[in-house]
Amino acid sequence: MMVSMSTAATTTSSSSPASTTRVARTVAITSGKGGVGKTFVSANLAAALTRQGLKVLVLDADLGLANLDVVLNLYPKITLHDVFTGKADLEEAILPAPGGFSVLLAGSGLVEYSRLTPEVRDQLHNIIEAVKPRFDVLLIDTGAGISDVVLYAVSLAHEVIVVATPEPTSMTDAYATIKVLSSQQGRESLNMVVNQVSRSGDGRAICNQLQQVIERFVQSAAGQAPKLNFLGDVPLDSSVREAVQKRQLLLELHPGSAASQGIVQVATRLLARQTA
Repeated sequence: MMVSMSTAATTTSSSSPASTTRVARTVAITSGKGGVGKTFVSANLAAALTRQGLKVLVLDADLGLANLDVVLNLYPKITLHDVFTGKADLEEAILPAPGGFSVLLAGSGLVEYSRLTPEVRDQLHNIIEAVKPRFDVLLIDTGAGISDVVLYAVSLAHEVIVVATPEPTSMTDAYATIKVLSSQQGRESLNMVVNQVSRSGDGRAICNQLQQVIERFVQSAAGQAPKLNFLGDVPLDSSVREAVQKRQLLLELHPGSAASQGIVQVATRLLARQTA
């Protein structure tokens, strides 16, 4: 298994002159609960960043219930499972995706990787370190919730985007996620995207309300409340349902839709932010 990692790393450093200087900006995209459109946001954000001229990789870190392949209508013959078990090299598992970016797919139903064993921890760490020199941006699409695997995947990223919807249950779970990330990982700054908003401006208002609650009840190890950076909202849009049903990127199927413009705005604001 380790041979696969080292082989990939060696191949990368010898084939890419920029590998000694490039280190991907690593962003974990997570959510407090499932069904909020996290993977939809991850895939379309990758497409939007690619259009900005960046080399982007999306790593599907939802090891137990991965569905990035479904969103992108991909049928991979090689996944992270094959890399983990030594059946394939990392290089073979990195696949081109619609939208011009690359993906590293997990494969669904892998119960043995839904727990944070020492093997899973080492493999995830080694894979991320191996791919960083090859890309400008690495998006880690985590599972939902605050399991050990999710929290460890988030810990490997420089920055975090929390995706939520205006529904009370989603906001409650987003708050719980932010609280855990602040207390356990010392996160002093997190980004937020509000999906499925009914009206323009709702996302910022929701983010501001959540910030007020956080300032009252959440403190990091340094004794300060984490700051939420509002990256944008994505409106309710019938074109999203169509894109999901057709297993196509929204930015390619309906690039002029309101939801597509929301994703583009998120990408623009993310790039405008200084990395921590």
